Amino acid sequence: MVSRVHTVAFQGVEGVPVDVQVMIAPGKIGMQIVGLPDKAVAESRERVQAALHASGLALPAKRVTVNLAPADLPKEGSHFDLAIALGLMAALGAVPGDALSGYVVIGELNLDGTIASVTGALPAAIAANAVDKGLICPAGCGPEAAWASTDLDILAPKSLIAIVNHFRGTQVLTRPHPAIRSGAQDLPDLADIRGQESAKRALEVAAAGGHNLLMVGPPGAGKSMLAARLPSILPPLSPPELLEMSMVHSIAGKLAGGKLSDRRPFRAPHHSASMASLVGGGIKAMPGEASLAHHGVLFLDELPEFSPQVLDALRQPLETGECVIARANHRVSYPAAFQLIAAMNPCRCGMAGEPGHSCPRGPRCAADYQARISGPLMDRIDIRIDVPAVSAMDLIGSRVEGETSAAVARRVEKARQAQRDRFAALGEQAINARCPASLVERLAEPDTAGLALLKEAAEKMRFSARGYHRVLKVARTIADLDGQTTVSRMHIGEAIAYRVPASTRVGTLA
Repeated sequence: MVSRVHTVAFQGVEGVPVDVQVMIAPGKIGMQIVGLPDKAVAESRERVQAALHASGLALPAKRVTVNLAPADLPKEGSHFDLAIALGLMAALGAVPGDALSGYVVIGELNLDGTIASVTGALPAAIAANAVDKGLICPAGCGPEAAWASTDLDILAPKSLIAIVNHFRGTQVLTRPHPAIRSGAQDLPDLADIRGQESAKRALEVAAAGGHNLLMVGPPGAGKSMLAARLPSILPPLSPPELLEMSMVHSIAGKLAGGKLSDRRPFRAPHHSASMASLVGGGIKAMPGEASLAHHGVLFLDELPEFSPQVLDALRQPLETGECVIARANHRVSYPAAFQLIAAMNPCRCGMAGEPGHSCPRGPRCAADYQARISGPLMDRIDIRIDVPAVSAMDLIGSRVEGETSAAVARRVEKARQAQRDRFAALGEQAINARCPASLVERLAEPDTAGLALLKEAAEKMRFSARGYHRVLKVARTIADLDGQTTVSRMHIGEAIAYRVPASTRVGTLA
């Protein structure tokens, strides 16, 4: 007799159905697991036997064969333990096999029979709900899985004995409640920054439309401070965005205690990051920083210090909103619709263009430093601003409090709402920065004066087709912040100013 238990294997953020088949038959005593298991799955043989023994159930002196079907799909991870154990228990008559047929099972077993938390509970719950089945998962994963659907039947036991008692009717496992991690209330505030009004305006425009932003300035000018305060003016995640972002974090094991957060992610990897850590990869093709920043912010400080090859790996995700990791034996796709915020010094010594400072290497220093950033990547950055140095005397003499993040966030939310309404009328879900190319010129069509200015600027500054569209998108966002339905010459002018390097910037940034 063969007992069957349903589980999943993960490909990206999708749960692929896997059928755990268990047969106990006469033959050489032992337990074999087949179906392309990796090392963690193969080692589950020892964990399962120890957990069953600790639960008072011994394996018979027969041959036990466990098949993970389909057999040509690689199986990775320790979350197959619980499904294998329940398949064995069903084959031995310890639990009713027909009761298990209505569930997808994931969980890792400890040697004492308790069930440890695993990654991917939320994608597994969504996969189970898609095929009208319930989910059996560890107790620590229950609050996370409960977000998949209010109608999903979820059992979140702490041990194998708790499952047996539940199916026997001597113990009732209640459905776990969705848990959410409260958003940080002490986010850095824009009011902390003295001066830099132009930079704060650019940050507001970037937040309102989800535009990519590059800040160039000498050390200590406040670039990192500005970037750290971007989350405080971004709107909270919508329910669909929350679910998409949480699925990626669930696969990566970043949901502490199974609690979801409505705060947009802010990822700031060090400039020594490898390509695999930034866009994803490794033996198990895990999501990288770009995917962990999905629907949030990816902040790259000291941009030219990153490897040029690593930076160029971001070009495709910036356009498509996903990271595709292709290997010889499999292909995985992770969502990566992030907002790129970058900061850099104008040259290696950091003081190029600053009054009273001269570089021994001259303009060559700035040219070589900025050349580490490729033209195609630079073309994907919507807003480029200079952040000049602020002297200590400016800070000492300034007593005026700047505008708070809460006030800026209200304007940003109002602009985002205008975008949601505009795209909803067209059957789309997007923001200005990700407006489809087929709609850009219609939704951001400037008035006569604005169009004349745009044509003149495009001819003189030789905008690429991408650059032309990105100027329109930024202008549309500026108009939304002003509450205007029409993109005027003033909006076009400000968008062009963000696209063109300032006079103090030297080298190849243009």
